[in-house]
Amino acid sequence: MPYDNIAIQIDETYESDVDAADLAAVVAAVLQAEGQPDAEVTVVITDDEEVAGLNAQYRGVEGSTDVLSFAAQEPTPGFVSAPEAAAYLGDVIIALPFTRRQAAELGRSLQDELRLLAVHGTLHLFGYDHAEPAEEAAMWAKQDAVLQGES
Repeated sequence: MPYDNIAIQIDETYESDVDAADLAAVVAAVLQAEGQPDAEVTVVITDDEEVAGLNAQYRGVEGSTDVLSFAAQEPTPGFVSAPEAAAYLGDVIIALPFTRRQAAELGRSLQDELRLLAVHGTLHLFGYDHAEPAEEAAMWAKQDAVLQGES
């Protein structure tokens, strides 16, 4: 994979379902669009149970979801980041079974849905959010621009 700064980790069960190079390329497109092409990101493709556990632990929300983002640069009380970790943006965790169901419900291919979630999760690492209508509009516009540029 030509993107040394982007790690794609796929649970063995799902390796045949995921095009890791394609996901790395779409994450690289986000990094480029945000002016940080050398930033480091990890994308993890795992099961619903793992994501449900993380969702409960870190967001206090029961059940799985499609994608979670954990920004490495957000300040954590009592924790000091190492200077050499400054380029590391964080982790994007995607639940493949949830994503498969969601793609089928929306009439999209699994790969298209994975690409969308990789972009969405990476944008969250840059601080984009969708809690308010204006934030959502900005995030969706950026998301669409990246995906249209990569298609």
